[in-house]
Amino acid sequence: MAITYDAIVAGARCAGAPTAMLLARQGYRVLLVDRATFPSDTLSTLVIHAPGVAALERWGLLPRVLASGCPPIERYSFDFGPVRLAGRPRPCGDVATAYAPRRHVLDKILVDAAAATGVEVREGFDIEEVVFEDGAAVGIRGRERGAPRVEERARVVVGADGRNSRIAESVGAPRYREKGRLQQAYYSFWRDLPTQDLETVIRPYRGWGVIPTGDGLTLVVLGWPYAESEAYKADIEGNFLKTLELVPEFAQRVRQAERVEPFRGGAVVNVLRKPYGPGWALVGDAGYTKDPITAQGISDAFRDAELCSGALAESLRGAAPFEDAMAGYHRARDARALPIYEFTAQIATLEPPPPEMQQLIGAVAGNQAAMDAFASVVAGTLSASEFFDPANLERVLGAPAPA
Repeated sequence: MAITYDAIVAGARCAGAPTAMLLARQGYRVLLVDRATFPSDTLSTLVIHAPGVAALERWGLLPRVLASGCPPIERYSFDFGPVRLAGRPRPCGDVATAYAPRRHVLDKILVDAAAATGVEVREGFDIEEVVFEDGAAVGIRGRERGAPRVEERARVVVGADGRNSRIAESVGAPRYREKGRLQQAYYSFWRDLPTQDLETVIRPYRGWGVIPTGDGLTLVVLGWPYAESEAYKADIEGNFLKTLELVPEFAQRVRQAERVEPFRGGAVVNVLRKPYGPGWALVGDAGYTKDPITAQGISDAFRDAELCSGALAESLRGAAPFEDAMAGYHRARDARALPIYEFTAQIATLEPPPPEMQQLIGAVAGNQAAMDAFASVVAGTLSASEFFDPANLERVLGAPAPA
């Protein structure tokens, strides 16, 4: 059967739609499929940190996101109990602001942008299997709802279908640095719970985040260690509200607000997958998943969409062999992902910080430059490896860093 598309992208949300769009902008014929229809919601902490906002600006899509009315987030605050930090992250280029649009808004913008670029979009499409020939992925089989089964072929199949990726499973993408599930988190939305910051509260074995989004709503997401997930799930609302009492003034803010949606949530496996192989590639959560406590998912998806589409285009136009181009994508992704992956996994255990970390947090408090730098790590504008470099820690601590 003749090749029909240059690329088939499975999954049309924050990783897949931009990957398809960027390939189409370079003249490639792309099929984008998703089992969902748009607009629709999905589990998400919503935050787009400054690097992701900068990507939207490069793509010409930021005005559409801003038009949705989600407020800017310019400051990040961290309540560790005895110590509180608050800082403004360093910019990414000329962008220093985060936003947290609802996913039914953001994903629709991305899908429409892909379609406007010439991508063929099929919503409500269920992939039943990946097609292989001589050990390489060459297409997919599936069907739109109520329609006959079809087979579509392409030079490459891209899995952008989330942390439970069928594409990743079908191609047997190798997993590494796996840390399992670390916390069980649930969230909902409240009206009349104002906040201008991206607020993070950490207590021993408990933690929550407060995120302003559109329509005057605020998302509150709260986690327990995964080992206690069954106890948490036994009474989600009761345990959620009881945990907020660890900070009575915040619990009072929540009692005065109105919850407007049901609780949603779950737990994710922290894992990296090799993001390419014969005839296939992975992007976004399909290739790399970490706990949402640092809210990196959307910004990571945008970054990977640019890296992956660039590498695929290099291969498709014959500028480099597929293996060489995609190995470069793999190296670039991991170089940027691994420091924040390890940092996120440490926080997501919700264990009390070790003495040396407590010393560091205490030294950062009140030092505005250091607090801005700490906020920048979470925002993705400063690498965790740079912040925790011994030379930087010595500057913050005013003495040689702990061994």
